[in-house]
Amino acid sequence: MEPTSALADADWASHRPAVFGAAYRILGTVAEAEDVTQEVWLRAAAADLSEVRDLRAWLVTVAARTSYNVLKSARVRRESYVGPWLPEPLLTGPDVATQVLVDESVGTAMLVVMERLTPAERVALVLHDVFDFPFARIAEVLGGTPAASRKLASRARARIAQVKERPRASRAEMERVLGAFKAAAEAGDMAGLVALLDPGAVYVGDGGGRVAAARRPVLGAGPIALLAVRLVKIRRPDAIRIVEVNGYPALATYRAGHLLWLDTAEITDGRITELRRLANPEKLARIGHI
Repeated sequence: MEPTSALADADWASHRPAVFGAAYRILGTVAEAEDVTQEVWLRAAAADLSEVRDLRAWLVTVAARTSYNVLKSARVRRESYVGPWLPEPLLTGPDVATQVLVDESVGTAMLVVMERLTPAERVALVLHDVFDFPFARIAEVLGGTPAASRKLASRARARIAQVKERPRASRAEMERVLGAFKAAAEAGDMAGLVALLDPGAVYVGDGGGRVAAARRPVLGAGPIALLAVRLVKIRRPDAIRIVEVNGYPALATYRAGHLLWLDTAEITDGRITELRRLANPEKLARIGHI
């Protein structure tokens, strides 16, 4: 829990979403983003801010610099990660206790693609495209020149262009398709699942070596439907609910109140084109149980 102070009471509450939002977009994990946010508060509480004209920019700059250092070391750990790596989900929506800045850049699909960027590209993209930082200030964070920072952001933008241009289903359509997928999975309806999946659909599972999960992507509607039915039979869930994570509907699957896995999906023309199943219990801990 963050200490209380004049800064916390007056300014911190309004700027905390931006600080956490910058850290989460750069790091892709809630736990590390919360650690960075705590460190930023401690630095701000101990600093003389009387000469700071833009407190939000100052706080986000500290968050970005700290996150950049954390990400460079985290990349080494992620290289030895067992199986595919998915970002730690972030509960969003009107009912969450702590509000965060939500836009397309915090979506799971975007965070997955951003994981392929270098740490410097990721910082440059987040600071410029999300927080509208000038490249001169980004250069201070990265220890380079404004021109170099501009190139980093441009390269990053080119890499994520495909995700940004992808047509996205409306919230109502996503909830309809996910609800139908839920019903078909619970009923063991192979034909129903296949009908909901695009023929070229891709399934990615993240168990992190902690629980059984596909170590490689599964391709095609038939194989994905078969895997979904088998997992339901093996794990025997007793509840599946639609929740909101990272700004979009997702499916949370439970057994005896314990969260087994979380499904996020990309949906086009009423069919699932990509299904991402997060089962690593370390990443699910903050979503909670029922």
